[in-house]
Amino acid sequence: MHVHNYRIRTATPDDLDEARAVMLDAVYRDFGTGYVPRWHADIIHPERFYLAPPRHTLLVAVDERDGTVAATAALDARGPEHPPNPRWIAERFPSGETAQLRRVYVRPEHRRRGLARRLVSELAAFARADGGYQSLYLHTYPSSPGAEALWRALGKLVLDERTEEPGGGKEALHFEIPMV
Repeated sequence: MHVHNYRIRTATPDDLDEARAVMLDAVYRDFGTGYVPRWHADIIHPERFYLAPPRHTLLVAVDERDGTVAATAALDARGPEHPPNPRWIAERFPSGETAQLRRVYVRPEHRRRGLARRLVSELAAFARADGGYQSLYLHTYPSSPGAEALWRALGKLVLDERTEEPGGGKEALHFEIPMV
């Protein structure tokens, strides 16, 4: 059995190519959407979205065996937008006071090792330290491997679009994660 040790840290400019690859692999492999500019501009320009703004961050999990980025997780102060999200979700999680978790992706060969949980714990600590965030929010999709079970274990489901609008073609799951 191979033992993997990972170091969780804030991404640096030197990490961005590998972090971008982890994120793009996820949107192609796990979501099947591929790169969609209006949804994924932050993947192409993570420095502008996550490194430059003081209330935002991008974390990486680095495999200490070879120094490669095994996982990513980001946080920003942009709440969910309406549309495409329901108006009440946008109102419940307003920009500025909502820390939205984004791009929590783990390469398949590194899954089931607690990386996502560790990354989310670090993001929650970042949000608490900021002092201006009132809630942690995220949305995910049931088609993302392991995502629904992870987020149900870590947070509270506030909307399952599959049951809200059956047959409407929407599948997003919206969660609130405890700040502690």
